[in-house]
Amino acid sequence: MTKTLLVTGGCGFIGANFVRYLLNREADVRIVNLDKLTYAGNLSNLADVAADSRYRFVHGDICDAGLVGGLFAEEKPEAVVHFAAESHVDRSISGPSAFVQTNVVGTFTLLEAARNAWLDGSAEASLRRFVHVSTDEVYGSLGATGYFTEETPYDPRSPYSASKAASDHLVSAYFHTYGLPTVITNCSNNYGPLQFPEKLIPLIVNNALHGRELPVYGDGKNVRDWLYVEDHCAALWTVLNQGVPGETYNIGGNNEKQNIEIVTAICTLLDEMASPLPGGKARTSLIRFVKDRPGHDRRYAIDAEKIRRELGWEPGTTFEEGLRRTISWYLANGPWLQGVLDGSYQSYYQTMYGGR
Repeated sequence: MTKTLLVTGGCGFIGANFVRYLLNREADVRIVNLDKLTYAGNLSNLADVAADSRYRFVHGDICDAGLVGGLFAEEKPEAVVHFAAESHVDRSISGPSAFVQTNVVGTFTLLEAARNAWLDGSAEASLRRFVHVSTDEVYGSLGATGYFTEETPYDPRSPYSASKAASDHLVSAYFHTYGLPTVITNCSNNYGPLQFPEKLIPLIVNNALHGRELPVYGDGKNVRDWLYVEDHCAALWTVLNQGVPGETYNIGGNNEKQNIEIVTAICTLLDEMASPLPGGKARTSLIRFVKDRPGHDRRYAIDAEKIRRELGWEPGTTFEEGLRRTISWYLANGPWLQGVLDGSYQSYYQTMYGGR
């Protein structure tokens, strides 16, 4: 029997990879993709599946209660996978309002629609799942040791992480108050194909390709755990099918790296894989340390033992393998990269890094 999924934000980086992952692997899945198409949502991300009879795109805002309720009535989805979010810390510092609206109000709107559609006492209720895709940033900052677990208290430090923490709490409350079959996932930093170049890896790849300065915040020693996006997609499909309602699952890549390590690795790979810079200079010579951003958490690290132990998932891609795949994709998809680097991106880039 074909299972209908309502995927929100499916034209963004992780959402688009998830849609492609399922349509290429699961014959009995139909996807309704609701996306507002903000700067980071790109229809070209799914051009190769747009004609698939199992796929439908709907242009709209998750804050539009009438639209969302209408989709539940029309499509009768058995599951929601909720990616739609404002997701970049830097942008949340300069403009927090959009983060509260989309991440908090939008999540509430989806939860209400699911509650109204699903909690009808029907026999199919046990098959339904609302998977809320969140971030490890809700936990705050770690010291030099230790890991975030599902029991780590929330301690968000930016408007972005605070808005995601609020949405996590709403999702949990709808399980405890109404019995809505929700599951929360908190993942570490994703990387891979289709990522918008405001994020560290594609930003550095793009700049290094063209011989531009490579801005690195502070001393470059902030640590993140890195998760290849296809591994994340596999984890989410596992959670959707096997996750227990009311539970939270941390999803990590077991790849802790300092930011400066990431930048240096990208430079080394591009010196090997791309055309050399004028004069044959190494791309590491482009690195420039810039003023740190406010509230920059020092270290994130995920303990993903629970999802491994209870659901049998673990990451299958080493960071070295994933980074090489990612750079290969950007080198092979230059038109895609140029297509997203419009005037609004250039204005944003100047705001973030021009005065530092």
